[in-house]
Amino acid sequence: MLEKLIAIEEKYIALEERMQSPEVYSDPMLYAKIAREQKEIQPVTETYRRLLKAQKEMESAKELMSDAELREMATEEFEAAQAQIETITEELKILLLPGDIHDSKNVIIEIRGGAGGDEAMLFANSLYRMYAMYAESKRWKVEVANLNETELGGIKEVSFIIEGNGAYSRFKFESGVHRVQRVPETEASGRIHTSTVTVAVLPEVEDVEFEINTADLSIDTFRSSGAGGQHVNKTESAIRITHIPTGTVVECQDERSQHKNRERAMKILASRLYEEEQRKQAAQLAAERKSQVGTGDRSERIRTYNYPQGRVTDHRIGLTLYKLEQILNGALDEVVDALIMADRAEKLKSTDI
Repeated sequence: MLEKLIAIEEKYIALEERMQSPEVYSDPMLYAKIAREQKEIQPVTETYRRLLKAQKEMESAKELMSDAELREMATEEFEAAQAQIETITEELKILLLPGDIHDSKNVIIEIRGGAGGDEAMLFANSLYRMYAMYAESKRWKVEVANLNETELGGIKEVSFIIEGNGAYSRFKFESGVHRVQRVPETEASGRIHTSTVTVAVLPEVEDVEFEINTADLSIDTFRSSGAGGQHVNKTESAIRITHIPTGTVVECQDERSQHKNRERAMKILASRLYEEEQRKQAAQLAAERKSQVGTGDRSERIRTYNYPQGRVTDHRIGLTLYKLEQILNGALDEVVDALIMADRAEKLKSTDI
C-alpha cells in the first residue's frame, strides 16, 4: 500500500507542476484535462499527507515519553496519534479500492410495472417520483425519454436520463425488483396487496465506448401518444429503434423534435447493448467476487416498501428504516450510503491492499 501511496503523491505533484507551465496554462482544454486527473487523486493524496503528519506526531510523542515530567502528556498524545493512524489507514484502504469506471457518468433508469396490475403501475409512478426528487435534491437534470402512462395515474413503463457528475454512482444499486405492500384504495376489505416493479439502471455510454452498426438498425417513426391512446401531437416525431441482431427495441416520444427523440433513443440503445455485453463478460468470469449488495440483476428482489408499517427494507444488506414517507419523497441518501459502504466492505475482503 505504501508504494501505491508514494506513487500517487508523486503523480499529484507532477500534475500540479504541469498545470503551472505556460504551455498547459495557455491551453484551456489541456488545463481542464490535467485538473480533472489531479482532482481524481486529490482525496488519496490529502489523506496520505494526514497519515504522514500523524506518524510524525506519534514519533515526537514517543521521544518525549522518556522524560519523566512529560511522560503522562506524551503518552496521551502517542495514543491519540496511534488511533488516528489506524482510522486514516482504513480510510486509505477504501480510497485505494478499484473504482467503477462508470461512477462519474450520467445514468439511464428504466422502470416497469410488474406483478400486481394497476397497483404495480401506480407504484412505478411513485418510484419515478422518488428518483426524480432525489436527483433534484442533488441539482441534477432529469430528462424523460419515454413515458407510457395509465388512465389511473400509473406508469406502465418510463425511461429517463439523469445528467450530473456521479449520478451513476448514486443510482447503480437500484437495479432489481422493488416490492410494495399496501392496501389499495379500491380494496373494500382492507386486505394488503403485494405488487412488484422492476428497475434497470444503466450508465450512459459515450459513442466512442460502444459503436453500433447502422445496418443493424430498423428505425420507425410514429405519433407520440399519452394515456388512453390520445395523441399529444399531430406529427410523427416519436422514434422506435430496433437492433435487429438482438431484438432490442427502444422508443422515445417525449420530445416534439424527431431529431432529439432519435438522439436519446440511440443513447439508451447503446447503453442497453453495452450492459448486455458487460453481463456476458462477467458471466465468463464466474469465479470473480459476487458483491454482497447484489449482482444488479433486474430479476433479483432487492427492496420492500411496506405502507402499513411505514417501513422500507433493503434485503441485500438487511437494512430496515421506518422512514417510508421521507424515502418516497426523495430522501435516499441513508439507503444509498449504506449500500455503498456494504459494497466497499465486501471489496475489502477480496483485495490485497
